[in-house]
Amino acid sequence: MGRRRSLIRSALHVDHPFENKDQMILRDHLALVRTRLANERTLLSYIRSTLYLLLGGIALLKLEGFGDLRLVGFLALVISFVSILIGVYRYVTLRKSMTKYYRPASGQLSD
Repeated sequence: MGRRRSLIRSALHVDHPFENKDQMILRDHLALVRTRLANERTLLSYIRSTLYLLLGGIALLKLEGFGDLRLVGFLALVISFVSILIGVYRYVTLRKSMTKYYRPASGQLSD
């Protein structure tokens, strides 16, 4: 239970403890935080677009008497699946590339 709570806290925590390996100033640290938040916003945009495509595809599949639109419905479902995969992949790769700037041991910004 304690480990799960710590994972939830770390996922919800906007700014990670930071200790620079090279000489970085506060402006650089804040740029990393802005980039991380932008990455999260982009993931949410991918999720929103995926949900719209999914709902549209399901609605087109449920229409009676429009056989030609069933193909468009299936296409929307496939695109929604591909879209969420791309969004999660981009989020994870950028997050991994940014973690090299963070060290979990210290909680202070270097001067």
